[in-house]
Amino acid sequence: MTESEPIHQDETHFGYQRVPVAEKARRVGEVFSSVASRYDVMNDLMSVGLHRLWKRQALRLINARPGQRVLDLAAGTGDLAEGMAGQVGPSGQVIVSDINPAMLETGRDRLLNEGVTGQLDYVIADAEQLPFPSRSFDRISIGFGLRNVTRIPAALKAMREALRPGGQVVILEFSSLYLRPLQPVYDLYSFRMLPLMGHFVAQDADSYRYLAESIRQHPDQETLKAMMETAGFEDVDYINLSGGVVALHHGHVY
Repeated sequence: MTESEPIHQDETHFGYQRVPVAEKARRVGEVFSSVASRYDVMNDLMSVGLHRLWKRQALRLINARPGQRVLDLAAGTGDLAEGMAGQVGPSGQVIVSDINPAMLETGRDRLLNEGVTGQLDYVIADAEQLPFPSRSFDRISIGFGLRNVTRIPAALKAMREALRPGGQVVILEFSSLYLRPLQPVYDLYSFRMLPLMGHFVAQDADSYRYLAESIRQHPDQETLKAMMETAGFEDVDYINLSGGVVALHHGHVY
């Protein structure tokens, strides 16, 4: 299948495959259950450590205040949650959330081992159907997880409803490279090197092939911005990082 082929209403993308909508969440769950134990190692290898700089930039943008209540969706191993815990302090609260139990357990164990406790609570949650009352949070973050959601508009709407007036969402996600001369090199790295690293480091080439394909299927910067505005966010904007390999989208609720 090519990226330009139309997709039917009852189907969605799983990488470059078309699958029934109801099947994507299960398949994504299998991917992250497979890679959970080697997730941090692979992140460092795949990004040459840049993911740590990207997350620091996200945390500067999140800029949560002491005493605030924040939600980290698709929290993975908890990098953003750890940073937000430092921002909100002992009087605040961080909800660490992931739809995948293996990833959430891996993140919880990592944070506990590093002594990050107290104001953190752990919740298995689907970003499309958040199990929280409306206006529950001052900040919501999602790092490298939105492209794995089956219905992105539904997830954006759920985030919008969960934010309090004055709240902000920050989305850190792979996006579209705008330095076009580098595209062939980026494609070679994505579709050749990533699966190879996945094979040797995580013993799972297929999962990393999916991750590379899922990046190409994710909405580009302007498309995601428009989707956030449609969901009801205001003052939506984005910051390109590393030539557009990654983008930080942010929107507000007033």
